[in-house]
Amino acid sequence: MRQQPGVPPVAVGGQSRSWAVDFRARLRSGFVPTTLWTTFLTGLFFVGYLSVQRHPAFAPITMPRTELDLMIPFEPLAIVAYVSIWIYVGVGPGLQRTRAEFAAYGVWLGALCVTGLVIFYFWPTQVPATALVATGFPGFEALRRVDAASNACPSMHVAVAIFTAMRIGDVLRSILAPWPMRALNVVWFVVIGYSTLAIRQHVVLDVLAGALLGGVFALMSLRWRPALGPAPVFEELPVPP
Repeated sequence: MRQQPGVPPVAVGGQSRSWAVDFRARLRSGFVPTTLWTTFLTGLFFVGYLSVQRHPAFAPITMPRTELDLMIPFEPLAIVAYVSIWIYVGVGPGLQRTRAEFAAYGVWLGALCVTGLVIFYFWPTQVPATALVATGFPGFEALRRVDAASNACPSMHVAVAIFTAMRIGDVLRSILAPWPMRALNVVWFVVIGYSTLAIRQHVVLDVLAGALLGGVFALMSLRWRPALGPAPVFEELPVPP
């Protein structure tokens, strides 16, 4: 049974269970399979991402820079926050309690990614050439080769990040986690979103569109998800082949 905000910790075997016990149990039950599944699905996404990037249906449209874009300085160190999404994105599914919840989470996240690819294929966009900055900072050369300057709007980096932030936030509220943990979740999302602007991979309009897309899918995934029944709270998740 899902614990609602404001309700005391769930009683298990006649004893109250703190949020920390619930949190650790979620991590133990899903960490390894979630890591493997996330890696597997991320690889599939990149196959489609690179294919659409190289073979869009139409010529890419250049996204305009806003006054806010011009105010944000180039910060090469922000690439650390940018790539941290590959850790962050695994936390959400890793905190799901059952196989059904894990599967539903993956379906909604997959639907979000497929929607982004469809948008990129039929409405290809790219960041302005003037927004790109040459730098010898470690990691940028590889990033430019993989991500180039296309598939700009909506920012899938931001879309996936806000989806993850909202789903993690839901878990933290349900187990009555302390406010520093909830704040850390929000800050991590904000830093990832800002990093896309600070390293010139996206412009503000890309970020806003990505936040809208990811937010809509997160709300739908929270509205339509498996109901928690009397089954054991923590189940083993399947390991990908």
